[in-house]
Amino acid sequence: MKASDLFVKCLEKEGVEYIFGVPGEETIDLTDSLLGSKIKFIPTRHEQSAAFMADMYGRITHRPGVCLATLGPGATNLITGVADAQLDRAPLVAITGQSALEKTHKESHQYIDIVTAFKQFTTWNSKITRPDFIPEIVHKAFDIAADRPGATHIELPEDVAKEETTKEPISKKTYPHISRHDERELKRAADIIKESSMPIILAGNGIFREEAAIELRKFVDFTGLPVATTFMGKGAIPADDEHYMGSMGIKDHDHIMCGFEMADLIICVGYDYVEYSPRFWNPDRSKKIIHIHNDHPEIDESYMPDVLLIGNIGQVLFNLRHQCDFQRDMPERFGRIRSRMKAEIEDYRNDLSFPVKPQKILYDVRESMNRDDLLISDVGAHKLWVGRLFPAYEPNTVFMSNGLASMGFALPSAIAASLVKPEKKIVVIAGDGGFLMNLQDLETAVRLGCNFVVVIFNDSKYGLIEWHEKKTFNQTIGIDFTNPDFVMLAKSFGARGVRIEKTEDLKPKLTEALNAGGVWLLDVPVDYSENIKLTEKLKSNFCEI
Repeated sequence: MKASDLFVKCLEKEGVEYIFGVPGEETIDLTDSLLGSKIKFIPTRHEQSAAFMADMYGRITHRPGVCLATLGPGATNLITGVADAQLDRAPLVAITGQSALEKTHKESHQYIDIVTAFKQFTTWNSKITRPDFIPEIVHKAFDIAADRPGATHIELPEDVAKEETTKEPISKKTYPHISRHDERELKRAADIIKESSMPIILAGNGIFREEAAIELRKFVDFTGLPVATTFMGKGAIPADDEHYMGSMGIKDHDHIMCGFEMADLIICVGYDYVEYSPRFWNPDRSKKIIHIHNDHPEIDESYMPDVLLIGNIGQVLFNLRHQCDFQRDMPERFGRIRSRMKAEIEDYRNDLSFPVKPQKILYDVRESMNRDDLLISDVGAHKLWVGRLFPAYEPNTVFMSNGLASMGFALPSAIAASLVKPEKKIVVIAGDGGFLMNLQDLETAVRLGCNFVVVIFNDSKYGLIEWHEKKTFNQTIGIDFTNPDFVMLAKSFGARGVRIEKTEDLKPKLTEALNAGGVWLLDVPVDYSENIKLTEKLKSNFCEI
């Protein structure tokens, strides 16, 4: 068979459902081989969007998402989305075309060494130089992307794609991930927790990749330990659970940091270093740390665990729970922190001032959604408000670009989410800056019949940069711009647009949009004076509780 046909058969063997990408001359054999395949090729309007779609597919399904681009600029356009998946540990396989092998040793039209370039953004990548190598290379790329979640990359030169081969796909096998810990280490961890005066759990994104939220909740219910999450760990424990302390991720002295200052033991469960540096929550290196993860920790002087429990996170929590012979009451001071956290969004439920305060927007969004619906946040000032305040109740229901923190993430991600979870209501929170960075794929969303609502925080500025500039210099530069008419823009793409002109209209219009289906844009003028007010609030002696 032709090499490109074998490549597609290998993708089918790996369970690939979608390939997101932009076709090119050097990939036409591969896309032609997709005709008749059960794999659906989704043409996008930009390669960066394709990579973000594959990234989100991996986050939701825990199986590698796949994106495709041609050589040169097509491949380089993938890089931001590929790097995003790598830093946030979302399983992704990027496929790129390339010039014929005879051209790759000399200067050639559109040729750059993509394999070398992608080494910086992937866990593993390879060029296919012979068609007989295809089964092993494809299987290895998917195996690594799933087992060590992150990005991998395969380059398929155009001449290799046309060659003949007698090889067949490798049969996919699943190997059990068995964790066996020395009983003494489990007992030691349980004893450290029992003897500590104020322990707290820090739950991170790894919990979702391992589908360990159920075991975390059982562990918390049994021991009574308080839990804080990273921004990407939101939903690991319900926001209305009495043990939930809030989510941490901003550098300012937030209320949740008060809990970490009081704690003498941090039990890190599925915590990835990239989510929030331990130098913020353990600056003097005084905390004891228990590390529960499927991987060894990043070496940092502020993160030197006293106990390592490496393996399947759910299994570790199950085993540790059976070593614990105690139940703790929530410390009163932790309870006050929790009350303060809850009040921050509840206090704005009836605030009808206009432009709309970010706290009020998030309150209305949450009230318009079911507990297990999906919220996707782009990057900007709104992301910090989502991370701090948006209540998440179920695992893997709040998504954001965190490690790379890339603007333009949310719209393409919503497209993938709508394909994978069509039964869910999906709300995108985006700034006017980030939304326009991948605006072109609004056409893709409408073409595919997606269902989601984009809530645009409109301030005609790069609001997050304004926030930082004001905090640092008390003045701003280079942050102002003008916006298009978002309502007319939506209509030009075949979507529906609504401009919110008074605060009391926000929730009814959002509810209408979510119930009606299709793609909607809600243009919401936002009062970002709340950013500096929050900064001033956090400068106060926040830990006097």
